[in-house]
This record gives sequence, C-alpha cells and structure tokens, in this order.
Amino acid sequence: MRASVIANRDYVISEIDNRIYGAFLEHLGRAIYSGIYEPDHPTADKNGMRADVAELVRGLDVPMVRYPGGNFVSAYNWEDGIGPREQRPTRLDLAWHTSESNQVGIHEFADWCETVGTQMMLAVNLGSRGLEEARNFVEYVNGPTGSYWGDLRKKNGRADPWYVKMWCLGNEMDGPWQIGHKTADEYGRLASETAKALRAFDSSLELIACGSSHSNMPTYPEWERVVLEHTYETVDHISLHMYSSNYDKHTPGYLAHNVKLEAYISTVAATIDYVKAKKRSNRQVTIAFDEWNVWYHSRKQDRAILDGKHGWPHAPALLEDIYNFEDVLQVGCCLNTFIRKSDVVKLACIAQLVNVIAPIMTEPGGRSWKQTTYYPLYFASMFGRGRALNLVARCPSYEVELIGEIPYLDVAGVENEAEGTLTFFLVNRNGEEELDVELSLQGYRDARVLEHQVMTHDDLNAVNTAANPDNVAPRQGQGAVAEEDKLSVSLPPHSYQMVRVSVARG
Repeated sequence: MRASVIANRDYVISEIDNRIYGAFLEHLGRAIYSGIYEPDHPTADKNGMRADVAELVRGLDVPMVRYPGGNFVSAYNWEDGIGPREQRPTRLDLAWHTSESNQVGIHEFADWCETVGTQMMLAVNLGSRGLEEARNFVEYVNGPTGSYWGDLRKKNGRADPWYVKMWCLGNEMDGPWQIGHKTADEYGRLASETAKALRAFDSSLELIACGSSHSNMPTYPEWERVVLEHTYETVDHISLHMYSSNYDKHTPGYLAHNVKLEAYISTVAATIDYVKAKKRSNRQVTIAFDEWNVWYHSRKQDRAILDGKHGWPHAPALLEDIYNFEDVLQVGCCLNTFIRKSDVVKLACIAQLVNVIAPIMTEPGGRSWKQTTYYPLYFASMFGRGRALNLVARCPSYEVELIGEIPYLDVAGVENEAEGTLTFFLVNRNGEEELDVELSLQGYRDARVLEHQVMTHDDLNAVNTAANPDNVAPRQGQGAVAEEDKLSVSLPPHSYQMVRVSVARG
C-alpha cells in the first residue's frame, strides 16, 4: 500500500504555540499524593516531592501544567492549601468522593513547577464560589506586598508574586455532574464579570472560559455561542475537553477518533468566528484544549469508590488507566491533530500527568516508570515546535460508521527554520499492510535523515509495568531515505514513527 505527501515550505498552517504540549494535575486519586508528592519516598526532596517523578516530567519538557482541577476545583477552597501544614483542614471532596488533606497547595505546587521547569496554569472555583474568591486567589498569587493578600503570601513564605498569566474560569460548567453546574447564560455572565474584575487587577492575564465537556453534550455547540456572546471581549480562549475510548474493542473505529476531534475543533472555531463577526470585534479568541487523553480502561474498577461504597478514602487509586500499544497510536493521532489545528488551538493539556490517566506511573514508596503513551508526547514536545506545515496527503482509506472515510495514514509535519529541520509524525492505521510513504519536500533541498524512531508491537494490548517498563518503547528506525528533495519511509502495520531530517531552503 502506498501514500504520497507534499510538504511545501510556503504551505503553512501556523506558528505552533508550544503550550499545546501542556499537561494537567488534579487533586484526584494518586496524581498528587504518592504521585508527585510523597515525603517518605527514598527520592523525596526537602519539599516532599518525588525526584524520580520530577525527572520523568522534566524529560517531557511540558511548558505548563493546569492545576488544581478539573472537577475538584468546583468545590475547592484555595485558602485551605496555604499556611502551616499542621493547621490545614481535611475536607471531603464531593467530585471524587474522597478526602483531601490539603498538604499540597499553591505554594507547594509552585515550588514543584519551578523544580520541573514548567509554568502554572491555575483554575478558579466558579462552581460553589464566585467572583470574590477568584479575585482573592489571583491577588494572593500575583499581588504585591503592601496589600492584604500579598502580605499574607509573604507571611506564608513567599514575598515575590508568582506572576501566573493563565487562569481557567471554572471547569466543565456545562456538565450536570459539576458542583455548581450552570446554564450557558448563567455561566457566561458570571465568567464575564469575573474576567472583568481580574482584568481590572491585571489586563495582561490570559483568561480561559469553559466550553463543552465533550462534543456529545446536548448543549454543544450552542453552549459555546452563548458563553462567547457574554465573554468574547473579556477572555482569550475557550476550553474544550475530549477523551477517547474503545469499549467495543474495534481498533479501526478507535483510531478514527481524532477525525471526530478535528471536526469538534473546526465547529468551535466556526462558532468563534460567528460571534466575532456578530460583535464586529477585532479580537481573536482561540481554543484551549485543556483536557484530552485516552480514558476507559479503569472506569469499571473505580465505580465503588465514586459511588461512596468505601467512605471517604484519602488518595485512593482512581482513573489509573494502564495504557497499551494501541493507545500509542491514538495519542499520536491526537497530537497530530493539535499540530494540524495549531492556527486555532493555542493551549492543550494531556489529562493527566502522573498516575491518573497519565503517561507516568508510580508505586507508593517504590518505582516510577513511563507508560506506553509517554513516547508520542515526548516526541511531539521535543520536535513538534516551529511552523506547522499544511501537508497534502493521498493514501487509501477505510469506512467507519458515523464518521466516514478515514485515511490509513495520519501525518503531521513541522518545520523548525532556526534549526533547519523538518519533522514528520506518522501513524499507520492499517493493521494488515505496510504503508510505503513518499514525501515530496517542495522548496527544500539537501535533505538528510537526522533521526528516525519507530514504535511497533505484535500485541496491541501490550503494556509497560514497573517490572517490565520497556516492553513498549521506541527503537531506532531503519529504511528512511532522504534524497535531495524527497523522503521515503515505510510504516509497518499499526505503527507510529517520528522522522526528522535536516534541509536547506531553496
């Protein structure tokens, strides 16, 4: 089976905002406790943070981490997580039916972000709380000393503001499951007034309004229209969420899911344009896809805790999907989608980062390791920075019910002009046949292969474990050939590849 791809240096989608490779940590399950924070762990630093986990996070070079939720934030009192730890209250978390010790709060999270080299993306509670509490949180984080909240921050050990720029105005407020769920009108008005108050404090903040929790919501896309009509002049982004699943064990349909993702993004982008035109606005609101991932492996086993049958446990194992090789292909396709839609998607967060539907797993008191899905995120984050190229691909396709024709090849291309490189991320959705791909590099010359990484496995259900952490891992590829202005590469059935070439322009 053959495919052809044209990569023309003048066919450019957008400069990629590196923040599409962001991540998410929520006070949920073991994401925080025994995830990033475990003071009795052999590798714990002076702040109680696991150094082994921090090393794996640094390896991903995530530009930002969203915190503290998620559903958790919609009933969270941020003040519970400041001051002496021994005086912090334990609260019952209604979102996940667990107890929250508040041993990690904004100070501890900020220090951890500095350790791993990332920026904070913070969320305010617009579920059980409102404008005043949001304003106070922002002032505590960013305000000067000499004011009440700045002086309280100094008293708690931090004199200098953190200057956090990215703020989420609540979480999934369209969802009936959300604490403080609202209609689009109710939420839109609250978000607009909160945004105006925050901009009165600092007009340079980047504010994110809640969009749809997923594209099957009955209110989608009307939710976006109504919310944006309230907030268009006061926010910078609208958030979208989507998770992929394969309950039916139908791989061809599963690997078509990112086509639905792409349509979701396009529909909301069109809604943004509609509201912009209606308001005669000169501003451009964009998309923050601040929750995305595969999530279905652990749902049944979590039910007893979520239904309250185990009381209010602290940091139980929840949403601990163990990812397989099939999920590598899906995550690779999703990342390719964000690259191809980088003209409208400016922020994105894989949900989540450690233990909870995450690329990194840990044992309490023990080992940490990379899940299978760590690798496509790593390759995209490392080499998917620069200009997204508008590739023209031709290849055979297959039919998926309710979605349509799906090309066997999923591909994204990025030019890093400063480094003189092109990087291609390729997925073969065909489980039976090899796919021979020829890429025409128009406007480039002197192509030379710098790096070629391949991920394949003879078992789609293969996973990594603490005992066997390298069962699914990339290997050095063979057979990628660059000749002047062409690149040829063969993709084995059900495979993910990253090919990086040096080029000259001309």
